[in-house]
Amino acid sequence: MNYIIFGGSGFIGTHLIKLLKNECLNKDDHIYDIDIVMPGEEGVVPGVVEKIEGVEYIRLDVRKTIDFEFQPTEKDIIFNLAAVHRTPGHPDHAYFETNILGAENVTNFAEKYGINKILFTSSIAPYGAAEELKTEDTLPTPNTPYGISKLVAEKIHQIWQAKDKNRELTIVRPGIVYGKGEHGNMTRLYKALRGHYFMYTGRKDTIKACIYVKELVRFIKYRMLDNDFKGVDVFNCTYEPAFNIERICNTILKATDMHRHVPLLPAGLLMSIAKVVGPLGGKKVGIHPARVKKLMISTNISGKKLQTCGYKFHYTFEDTYKDWFADCDRKGLF
Repeated sequence: MNYIIFGGSGFIGTHLIKLLKNECLNKDDHIYDIDIVMPGEEGVVPGVVEKIEGVEYIRLDVRKTIDFEFQPTEKDIIFNLAAVHRTPGHPDHAYFETNILGAENVTNFAEKYGINKILFTSSIAPYGAAEELKTEDTLPTPNTPYGISKLVAEKIHQIWQAKDKNRELTIVRPGIVYGKGEHGNMTRLYKALRGHYFMYTGRKDTIKACIYVKELVRFIKYRMLDNDFKGVDVFNCTYEPAFNIERICNTILKATDMHRHVPLLPAGLLMSIAKVVGPLGGKKVGIHPARVKKLMISTNISGKKLQTCGYKFHYTFEDTYKDWFADCDRKGLF
């Protein structure tokens, strides 16, 4: 059996590979990490510098036709994690080139080798930015190049599945994914709290749907290895109910033994500061107009389907930050 992970050198892929190797790998199984970058190189998870023993690393670009030598089996699984995702941070065309061409080339590869099981990591970005609660049945209305490219990629995977009723496709739409090696929104939030420069932006009740990376990869394992199903299913991968920014901040502070008063700053004032500081390097600390705007808009995503599908959560929300802190030797969240 082959576990073929496109984008396996990234944040989620690194955690998925560790889980598969530690808990799922049998004698004749193989794990393939297919990525344009390898562990230890610029552009992958900071701090992950060594390749994992027993994993075959193959440098390929999903924007191009995919092929490599391996022995296919009837039980092979593809995990398509490859994406250009950080926003802001890339020119518009980069999202479309990687996310759409990547979906086409991965599904063509599956078609060529008769692989009938794919898990695709999409995003909550296809829902678009709005305060209303979103379920898996909500009509997607993406309003960013990233969200549009991810929705198109979902459709490409669904077309692949529709060609054969026996094919299995799971699409996961994670909220903010956090944990060791993230170096994204949650890491910046922690650093801002620690540095006394985080302030609530106009409100404390902004909802930010999120999921711990170890919980996400365990659900991916549960869905693809512990279940047999036919057809297509979509799961929002977020905690239910989604937590607001005040709850998130208080949980981080408690888990990392910090004592901070977090002030409330008028939204207009912070946006004005961001417009001045952003071009001067404010992006490094999250003071950038696009990121400030994201702070002010809820990502109100329902995780009820995930909560009721039979999967048993391994961590409470509070325990996720304690576990992450322990993974970093209690020196911070990074």
